[in-house]
Amino acid sequence: MTNGFSTPIDRRTLFKFGGAGLALAGIGSLAACSTSGGGGSGSGTVKMLYFGEQSAASALQKAIEPKIKRLDKKASLEVTAINGTDWNDFLAKVLTQIASGDVPDIVSVATEGQQLLASKNLLTPLDEYVTKNLSDLHEYFTGAHPVLLESTMYQGHLYTLPDSFNAGSMFYSTDLFDKAGLARPAADWTMDDFHSSADRLAKVGGGTYAFDWVVRLWGSWTSFLYANDGNLLEEGKYSGGDWLWKSKAFSDNPIGVAGRKGGWKWGDPTANSDAAIEALQYVIDLQKSGASPSPDVGGGATLQGLMASGRIGMTIGGGFWAGGLHNAGMKDGSFDVVQFPTWKSNKSLFGAGGYGIFNSSKQKDLAFEVIKLMVQPESFDSLWPGNVTTPAQKSLMTAERYATTGPEHWSVFYDQLDNSAPISAPPYYNALATALNQRTTQAISSGNAKKALDGLQADIEKAAAQASS
Repeated sequence: MTNGFSTPIDRRTLFKFGGAGLALAGIGSLAACSTSGGGGSGSGTVKMLYFGEQSAASALQKAIEPKIKRLDKKASLEVTAINGTDWNDFLAKVLTQIASGDVPDIVSVATEGQQLLASKNLLTPLDEYVTKNLSDLHEYFTGAHPVLLESTMYQGHLYTLPDSFNAGSMFYSTDLFDKAGLARPAADWTMDDFHSSADRLAKVGGGTYAFDWVVRLWGSWTSFLYANDGNLLEEGKYSGGDWLWKSKAFSDNPIGVAGRKGGWKWGDPTANSDAAIEALQYVIDLQKSGASPSPDVGGGATLQGLMASGRIGMTIGGGFWAGGLHNAGMKDGSFDVVQFPTWKSNKSLFGAGGYGIFNSSKQKDLAFEVIKLMVQPESFDSLWPGNVTTPAQKSLMTAERYATTGPEHWSVFYDQLDNSAPISAPPYYNALATALNQRTTQAISSGNAKKALDGLQADIEKAAAQASS
C-alpha cells in the first residue's frame, strides 16, 4: 500500500501487472490445489506482504507482534515489504511470487485487485471467520462505513476487512484562492461554481494553473464522470450478503445497512456514453484553454510537486494527500479540501484497502486473528503513520489527528463517502485500466474525447468477453 510518501507516490495509483500475466496462467492451478478450509498446520509464523519500504514493514511487525504473542506465544509475524512506484509493481510481484510457489498468508490489497484475486480463487472468503468473531469485531463494524464492507464483497462473499479508504474530493491552494479573490467553495458547490473558480484562477498567472489531474482510474476525469451520473461500466450489485447485513454486526452502527447487498456487479461497458464524453471533453478543454497542464499517466509525483510549489489551484485527492502534501513541504493552512462539485448528480468515487487471506495459507485461523488485530482502531497509526490514507474507523477522524498536517476541513474525507460508489474494478481490471490510460492519452493528444472513448468502449467489450470465456 502506501509507503508514507518517503518517495512521492499516491495510494490509489493503478496496477497494470506488467509481466504478471504470465504468472496468472499458473496461479489458477496453484489455488485449486490449495483451497483447504480451516486453520491447517502451519509454521506458526504468519507471513504478510506489505506495499512500501522495509523499514515501515519492520515497524508494523514490531508494533503488531507483541499482540500476537499474547494470543499464542509460539506465533510470530513476518512482514515483507514489496516496494514499487504504484499498484502495478506491487501486484505484479505478488502474483509472480505466488506462481513460484512462495505463498504468504496475508495480503494487503486495494479495490483495484480485490475482485481480480477473488475471481481467480486466490483469496478465501471471510464469511465464516467474521460470523464466528462478531463479538470481537463489534467495535470494528460499529465504526466502519458499511459501504466500505460492501465494496470488498464479491458475489455475496467478503474477501477482505478494510482498514482504510480514499474518496475523491477537491483539494485547493488557499494561497492561490486568495490571489484570485476566491472564498472557500460552499459544501454544495456545483460544476458551474467549479468552472467559475477555474476561470478566476487561470488569470492569476506567474506559471500557475487553475487545475491539474492524473491519467488513471481513481480520481482522474472519472471523478467528473461519476459527478455527471455516469460510469465506465453499468453499475449493479450481486445478490447475497445477508449473512452479514442481517447479523448483529452493524446493530450499533449509526449509518445503517438498508439496501446493502453482495458487492458491486460490474455490467456492460458504458465508456462512450454521453456522460463519459462530456466529462472527458471537459477536462481536455480545460487543458486546451491553458487552465491545466498536460497530465501525467499513473502516479501523481509531478502533480504533487506542482501543488507543493504553489502552482496548482485545484486538484482531486483523498485523505492520503493530507500527509503527502505535508511531507512535500506545504505549510499548515496553505491547502484545504472541499467535497467534489455536483454536476448531474453528487455521486463520487472511492477505493478501499484491506487485508485478505490467501486460499493456499495453511494457517488461516491464525492469519485471521492477525487481521483482527490490524483492523482494531488502536493499530491504525502503526500501519499508516502520518495521515497517508483515510481511516475506515470514523472514531479516528478527529481534529487532533489532522492538527499536524491539515487540512482544516478534514471531515470532508469521511463525508465524501455519502452517495459514493467504488471505482469500477471488475475481475479484468488490469485490461480496463491499461485501455483507459491509452485512450485517455489519445483523447488528450487529439482533442477528441468521443473518438477515443469509442475505442475504449471496444477495448473494454473485448476484455469483458475474454474474461467471461
